[in-house]
Amino acid sequence: MPPEKKAPINKKPVTRKPAVRKPAVRKPAASKKKQTKIPVQLKIAIAAVLLVLLSPLYYGYILKGFVATWRWVKDWGQDPNYRTYESFNIKIPRKYTVHGIDVSYYQGKINWPLVQSMKEDEVRISFAFIKATEGVMMVDPYFQRNWREAPKSGIICGAYHFFRPRKDGKTQAKFFLQVVNVEKGDLPPVVDIESLDGVSPLKMRAELADFLNYVELKTKVRPIIYTGLKFYEDYLDTHFSDYPLWIAHYYQPKLRLDNSRWKFWQHSDKAKINGIGHVVDFNAFNGDSTALSKLVIR
Repeated sequence: MPPEKKAPINKKPVTRKPAVRKPAVRKPAASKKKQTKIPVQLKIAIAAVLLVLLSPLYYGYILKGFVATWRWVKDWGQDPNYRTYESFNIKIPRKYTVHGIDVSYYQGKINWPLVQSMKEDEVRISFAFIKATEGVMMVDPYFQRNWREAPKSGIICGAYHFFRPRKDGKTQAKFFLQVVNVEKGDLPPVVDIESLDGVSPLKMRAELADFLNYVELKTKVRPIIYTGLKFYEDYLDTHFSDYPLWIAHYYQPKLRLDNSRWKFWQHSDKAKINGIGHVVDFNAFNGDSTALSKLVIR
């Protein structure tokens, strides 16, 4: 007979009691070590470094270095002797140290103190030629104001006459000197000759000679001749060799003329100048400040 099966015994499930966690006992924090005192010498050194770092002179030096580096990057690839000056908005031949402008009614009312105070690197306005007259009847409406105000700002000035070859040269010279009182401290007077004005080169030179002779006779000063390079090469070269020249020749790194022949070079007609609302002709002087002071009337 198969063995008798025993009925299964029902066991009650064991109920476990939740474990009771003992509260963590934090160990008392270790006492902080006693702070080491900073030596007085080290404190002084730190203070000195902070004073340097916070000094305006330090940041001025850093800013100057940054500007110089940025300019070097911007000028990359440009001729270093003929680079752009951002303030003046033109390229300026670097060889020359004395710079100036020439103005007329076209520039309107000028704030001369602002003109004089403008500067980028070592470029600033040292002299100005101011239009006075034209032909035998026209007086520049801004001449008297410019002639009075520009010297007050410390700018050396000279007056110029726009020459008309069709008109009598001596009469033009008399008219010019009636308007302009040439004095000590001024630059020599200038005659601006730019075209034949419908007459022959021979006639133009004859009238121009009359103008120059009369002005020199009355002022005891040899006038300056202003003209464009092409006009000079076509009609004036080998003539008037005893007179100082002011030559217009734009947007070039060098004036294509023997250095011994010229005193002033008008190398741009698009300069931006503080205190002037229109573009301005910009000029370089062929010499240093000492040479310019020797050129003024004494």
